[in-house]
Amino acid sequence: MAPSNTAAQLTAARAHPLVVQSVPYPTPGAGEIIIKVAAAAVNPMDWMIQSLGENLFPWLQYPLTLGNDAAGTVVEVGAGVTKFKVGDRVVGLNAAFDSRSGAFQNYCALQANITCPIPDDLSFADASVLPLGLCTAAPGLFQKDFLALDYPSVDNVKPNGKTLLVWAGASSVGSNAVQLAAAAGYEVITTASPKNFDYCKKLGASQVLDYNSKSITQDLLKAFEGKTSAGGFAVHPASADIVFEVPEKLPEGIEAKMVWGGSLKDNEVGPLIFDQYLPAALAKKTYQCTPHAVVLGHGLDKIQGAWDQLKEQGVSAKKLVITL
Repeated sequence: MAPSNTAAQLTAARAHPLVVQSVPYPTPGAGEIIIKVAAAAVNPMDWMIQSLGENLFPWLQYPLTLGNDAAGTVVEVGAGVTKFKVGDRVVGLNAAFDSRSGAFQNYCALQANITCPIPDDLSFADASVLPLGLCTAAPGLFQKDFLALDYPSVDNVKPNGKTLLVWAGASSVGSNAVQLAAAAGYEVITTASPKNFDYCKKLGASQVLDYNSKSITQDLLKAFEGKTSAGGFAVHPASADIVFEVPEKLPEGIEAKMVWGGSLKDNEVGPLIFDQYLPAALAKKTYQCTPHAVVLGHGLDKIQGAWDQLKEQGVSAKKLVITL
């Protein structure tokens, strides 16, 4: 007999508050695992969907269980899955707006190829901050049709003589982009508010500049003098124009592209991150779970408050988490 399952659901477009109610227990399909969720992180997209509903994504089906970032324990393994067994501690990404995979429930289905084992001494809350930020940064840096950077290494990282600009290095995506690029041998120059300069440097940035400075374009141009640029990663679309102003001469054919978090599940970057790099990097503690987790409470009934707080107050170098 399948366990009972409960979720915090959006019952209709723009419905507020979330309703905690019984939902079907997800059975694993081929290539999937079922986890008992222990911690789920909150992202801006959660409250945006609640606030904008059909005006943002008209194709969403309700009632809807959201949540991109889930950490927990494997309770079932689907056909074809060999990398996990029942009892494994994992963290994974819900790459689609699929209620079966939403993190804000007791049990969720995850695709095994975008799920990672975590060490016993890494808390579920800390691990839960990773998936969406990491899976948005990695495609932009490493996919062949994006920046196509050298791959990251866990040990003996050798400088390659190239410099990458990451805009907003203290954000969730930026924190991961800085770490990944540094682990691939790139010098990283990033931007942040002054209170987060030290935070970004601890992640691997060589220089951090104030993105609110009136002279930020000139500051970046000076920082890149004499360096070989590997490109730019703009976390916020509005900052793309400034990133394009940094190279002295923009090569022909260079353009801005939107990165969709989760696209790595369908290409070579998924195995790179979830099989080759991240498990070893977490085990050896060469990769930090950032932004740092701030646990707001325990239980599905605490998720709406976390969404509201993120919408009203935002966060800086932190990520809000609910434990279950």
